[in-house]
Amino acid sequence: MTASWGLLVRLCLVNAAIGGLAALPVNLFNRLMTVDLALPALLPGLLVALHYGVQLTRPMWGHRSDVKGGRTPFILIGIAVVALGVLGAAWGIAVAETSVTQALVIWVVSYAAIGLGIGAAGTSFLALLASVTGPRKGAAATLAWLLLIAGAIIASVGTGIALKPYSADRLILIVASVGAIAFILCLIATYRVETKAGYDVETDDTPLGDALRRTWADPVARRFTGFVFLSIIAFYLSELIFEPFAGHIHGLTPADSTKLSGGKDGAALAGMIAAGLLSQLRIGSLRFWAVAGCILSAVGLLALGAGMALVPSTVVLGLGNGLFVVGAVGSMMQLAAAQARSTGTRMGVFGAAQAIAAGLAGLVATGLLDLSRLILPDAAAYGAIFTLEAALFLCAAIVAARVMRADDMNDATLVPGE
Repeated sequence: MTASWGLLVRLCLVNAAIGGLAALPVNLFNRLMTVDLALPALLPGLLVALHYGVQLTRPMWGHRSDVKGGRTPFILIGIAVVALGVLGAAWGIAVAETSVTQALVIWVVSYAAIGLGIGAAGTSFLALLASVTGPRKGAAATLAWLLLIAGAIIASVGTGIALKPYSADRLILIVASVGAIAFILCLIATYRVETKAGYDVETDDTPLGDALRRTWADPVARRFTGFVFLSIIAFYLSELIFEPFAGHIHGLTPADSTKLSGGKDGAALAGMIAAGLLSQLRIGSLRFWAVAGCILSAVGLLALGAGMALVPSTVVLGLGNGLFVVGAVGSMMQLAAAQARSTGTRMGVFGAAQAIAAGLAGLVATGLLDLSRLILPDAAAYGAIFTLEAALFLCAAIVAARVMRADDMNDATLVPGE
């Protein structure tokens, strides 16, 4: 027996909580450091790279949940650590107004905690979701990421509204509220899910090293891990420079740039919904949505780099991102669940590849931006980064078309709305 749709919706509130908390350091805190505190763009890039670097522990968390046979404790403890880390990062922004050195110490500890918590909660959540969905992997992936984006939108837009007028003390209070709400959501989401789903728990006492070698020996999993790495570099390259771009080039306030990020996430949400609905009509496959999403994202980035209208270009980028997520994550869940006893470990390997790529993307984007602004006007510097990202998305589209072939992944894998 597998989970009902009602139970799946409730479980996916975990992803909404993760999305809401993760959006703040990547978007709002990055903008406050770069624009309002006038710190180098490389600083938030390094901090976000740290939080992704810590997520290299994902295979360990996934393997631990395989061994224990239960995912819920890892989800709850992980989300609590994330909430405390985000609150610490907000406190660091307040401290930075008087001492950047002290703020740096606070930020390093806080961003490490964010990465550790996301690694534990996110990997365990996806492994649990893959275990209880039965044959509906793609549809469940769409639902999970719809709620992830919805959580990011609500947190971004809600925080932007609540931050008027902006002050450091107000920021800390709002972030603390967001953290408390996220933890309560996870309590509701995971309450007796593993009992009600009625699935057979298959524990795995294989040592971590052997479990990782077994996963890497699977050629399909190995090739897909490579695709994840390349596509996530493209996906995250503009993540840390988007809100600073809105502030430096278009003069948006912190509240308005946060709302713009929420709008981009809203467009991604619309793209996911469209892909899910069309897939229910057997129109399109996971490979199709991954390729189309990469191409549409590249178009939006080229438009932003060329100085075209901000909102329409952002909407196109968001739509492309949404289509890409449906294609990539649906396949990831299917491949992870292919080995029931090592679902967590396989999800951890894919997650580790994602974390390495995302952290590298942040470093490359912010480092290149700082260097480019030394020799180019601000608009041209940002445009160069957006153009590079567009090129990477086009490369990812080609790789997706070759890696996610029907002869490597069966037709059920390639249909997100089954």
